[in-house]
Amino acid sequence: MMWTDLVLPYARRQDGLVTAAQCAAVGISPDQIKHLCRTGTWHRVVRGVYRVWIAEAVRTDALRMLIRAAVLSCGPDAVAVGPSAAHLFGLPTARRDPAAAEIAVPGPAGKPRRIQDRLVIVHQRILRPWELTAVDGIACTTPARTVADILLTQDRFTAICATDAALQAALLDAGDLGIVERMFFRRRGAIAARQWLEQVDGRAESPLETRGRLRCLDAGLTPDELQASIVDGTGRVLARADMLWRRPRLIAEADGASVHDRPEALFRDRTRQNDLMAAGYAVVRFTWQDTQSRSAVPRMVQAAMGRNLL
Repeated sequence: MMWTDLVLPYARRQDGLVTAAQCAAVGISPDQIKHLCRTGTWHRVVRGVYRVWIAEAVRTDALRMLIRAAVLSCGPDAVAVGPSAAHLFGLPTARRDPAAAEIAVPGPAGKPRRIQDRLVIVHQRILRPWELTAVDGIACTTPARTVADILLTQDRFTAICATDAALQAALLDAGDLGIVERMFFRRRGAIAARQWLEQVDGRAESPLETRGRLRCLDAGLTPDELQASIVDGTGRVLARADMLWRRPRLIAEADGASVHDRPEALFRDRTRQNDLMAAGYAVVRFTWQDTQSRSAVPRMVQAAMGRNLL
């Protein structure tokens, strides 16, 4: 057995990562670590944490690995917070470029670390035991605390998309939203966060659906129903509509390229749309780019409403 194999049990539990302290515990010296990094056998991720080239490392997404490395680097009290905790739960957040891990530590330990590693953003924050959990061994804030932090610190669309996704994934339920709101107490951004919390809807099945709904909401075109089942005169289900306006018989659909660009999907979508049109429904489709404009989605919806009410 090679001496580097002594750290493999740690690495397999930690997405291919080992710490300097774990190396020392099995007799691997700092000079040996430097040699392994110089030769490309290991790779330094953040201060005191190294990537070992094993299958567990290859299968892990880069941001998750960075988050785990940052938590390991910052000590036993460190936890992933904000966008980093959201990433661990699979919630959509705004991407940083370059990517960075956001970590919280209690007391004054956070301040000097902010300077020492550009990939790690360390916050000084006191978190209560019931606000803490772990995802695959990575310490982080609970879904409720994570969503509260996102609502308080991110832009409106990012925050509501993340909250909708947490509800859709059953990480939170409607009763948990009261807990989330109580976490706003005396925190900066609380007024806006409370307003945004009233706009969440866990029926949205993607961030694109949430964004389209918010554009319509802002234009005074709130849909009557989300994820509505559309049936014909015989009771046959024609479709499940992302957004439905009943009186004008209008459907708006989120058009995600990764799903709808496949040939079989294009065929199904065309057949489905023909069936809906035959039943008297108008259908509009919107893309991510459409939702980046305040007016694009509402303009499509209003135009289709006008045509279908003639």
